[in-house]
Formats: sequence, C-alpha cells, structure tokens
Amino acid sequence: MTIMIYLIGLSLIMGGIGLAFFLWCLRSGQYDDLEGAANRILFDDPPPPEGRPGALPLDPAKGREAL
Repeated sequence: MTIMIYLIGLSLIMGGIGLAFFLWCLRSGQYDDLEGAANRILFDDPPPPEGRPGALPLDPAKGREAL
C-alpha cells in the first residue's frame, strides 16, 4: 500500500515537469506559426544556380561534387 503513495507522488512530479515543459514551449514561441510548416512541405526548394563561380564539377559516379 505504501507503493501507491510513491507512485502517486511520482506521477504528480512527472505531470508537473510535463506542464512546466509545455508552458516553456508556449512562452518561447514554439506554437506561434502552426500553418507555416504545413504549407512549407507543399512547395519545392528553389533549384541551385547553374554555373556558379567556384563550383566543383559533379562526379556522376558519386552523385555529388568531385573533390
């Protein structure tokens, strides 16, 4: 029966930590722009510029810039 007291106390402590973390997220602005990330996935990244100065040629075997 004494284990129940420890488990209730532990659950209250863990709930308090979770609540504190949630409030910290709210204050730091984590939930300010909910639609930005949802809309960002719908758009493609801009293509890389062709012939940029100082660019290394692509290595077709590796699919990346040759070093």
